[in-house]
Amino acid sequence: MKGISPFLWFDNQAEKAADFYVSLFSDSRIGGVSRYGEDTPGEAGTVMTVSFELEGQDFTALNGGPVFSFTPAVSFFVNCESRKELQRLWAGLSEGGSVLMELSGHPFSEAFGWVVDRFGVSWQLNLGKREQKIVPFFTFVGEQHGKAEEAMQSYVAQFPDSMVVRVERYAASEQGTEGSVKHEVFSLAGREFMAMDSNLDHPFTFTPAISFFVHCETQGEVDAFWEGLSAGGEKGQCGWLTDRYGVSWQIVPMALLELLGDSNPGRVDRVTQAMLKMTKLDIAALERAAEG
Repeated sequence: MKGISPFLWFDNQAEKAADFYVSLFSDSRIGGVSRYGEDTPGEAGTVMTVSFELEGQDFTALNGGPVFSFTPAVSFFVNCESRKELQRLWAGLSEGGSVLMELSGHPFSEAFGWVVDRFGVSWQLNLGKREQKIVPFFTFVGEQHGKAEEAMQSYVAQFPDSMVVRVERYAASEQGTEGSVKHEVFSLAGREFMAMDSNLDHPFTFTPAISFFVHCETQGEVDAFWEGLSAGGEKGQCGWLTDRYGVSWQIVPMALLELLGDSNPGRVDRVTQAMLKMTKLDIAALERAAEG
């Protein structure tokens, strides 16, 4: 497999959001832009997706309309090397947004803050240097509280080049359920992720507004991730699924991206129409559709 990347579902603000993030983060760039075609869910010719990179982390933004809403259940933890960088990112991301935790010193960090930006995406900004600048962060709340470690173990078992890095648990004297996960770090396909349990009465949980795009090289990989991650969860259309913990994934073969990038509009349209009728994506069927 080629890796895992976050996929963000916007209410027709994908371009604006991607441009904003790229302007704010250093070492960042816009990648490809795809547009809706005829007989697709969006208006033909308008922007469908924008790919972009922030500090070595790939993202895709979708103009999907007002179907899903972002929540802090999935946020992005940003390791800042200096106070100047931290203050700059905080100022940009908090403008027009809302603060969940004020930027200040904490027992676990010299400087940390949690903010929801103007588009609804959540960011945790921390003063501290790590090799991976931006780390996806899961917060398990409500019915999912207490399942952070189980989820981590399930993911690590399914993805190659994966491992548990560190697990910290709540003590009896702390605000949190004793023994549940206070903070954990793990890697999937060579990329770091973080997670925690929270027993507070949060008014949110996981939604498909943020899903994780699994880039598969073979049909065998598609089949394995599709069945493994959907076990106990729910299978959807076009390679989407929700796992047993409420986290959303897209199991996508690299062959589909190549077919959609074809210079022949007819081939692209046929592939798109075939994809829209599928649940699990089938490489051979997509290639047959391209040929007509």
